[in-house]
Amino acid sequence: MSHDASDRLFAGSIPELYDDYLVPLIFEPCALDLAERTANTRPTEVLEIAAGTGAVTRQLARRLPSATRIVATDLNVPMLERAQARGTARAVEWRQADAMALPFEDGSFDALVCQFGVMFFPDKAKAFAEARRVLRPGGTLLFNVWDRIETSEFADVVTQALAGVFPQDPPRFMARVPHGYHDPDAVARDLAQGGFAAPPHVEVLAARSRAASARIPAIAYCQGTPLRNEIEARAPGGLAAATDAAASALAERFGPGAVDGAIQALVFSVVR
Repeated sequence: MSHDASDRLFAGSIPELYDDYLVPLIFEPCALDLAERTANTRPTEVLEIAAGTGAVTRQLARRLPSATRIVATDLNVPMLERAQARGTARAVEWRQADAMALPFEDGSFDALVCQFGVMFFPDKAKAFAEARRVLRPGGTLLFNVWDRIETSEFADVVTQALAGVFPQDPPRFMARVPHGYHDPDAVARDLAQGGFAAPPHVEVLAARSRAASARIPAIAYCQGTPLRNEIEARAPGGLAAATDAAASALAERFGPGAVDGAIQALVFSVVR
């Protein structure tokens, strides 16, 4: 993905809505898990790629010793600017970087972390090869991906609701990209093509996604992700109506008050 294409996907008000709505809804529980796993490797220098608005970065800054260097990167400038504006508990180095062409020397880090980013990489094997290159021997690559969309209930309900709004051309971004890289065998093949000789360790992470009302996940998915671009491409000016349809479907499924749905991810770790 080029810099311009990435900026179009996560541009305008998307970074702010993503951070305000989607991060607390689905990313924070997984960020806590990934940061704890990283801390358990006792790294001295950590690189985060596809850091987004900094959900994992903030957890790493809280959990890693002050002597541990943290470098957080993302291809997308607006997302990175939002992360920097939010800040961290201690100093972090922020850099724009393409995961498929990392601007770091060989063997620069002993841990590399990526939360829900690898699904967006156009050439995943190339990105894994870059991760391996910048890791020291014995260093660890840790990343997570979303499981099948059916295992994340809010995303599934929103996708089905939008299929009813746009029956001729359903917006399938959530199923196609964030939830489209869930086959552990496919991930293992890409890691092997990227040069990782050891097989990855894979764990299922099941968690809950909670919000005060159905409208919160409707806004989160319809307006705070690139799903918004697909909605607006199909119906210019129709974002509010699509969000309303998603909110109605969520309220019908989970009730009119506070909502609680399952989310599920796969967590991979592999040693260089």
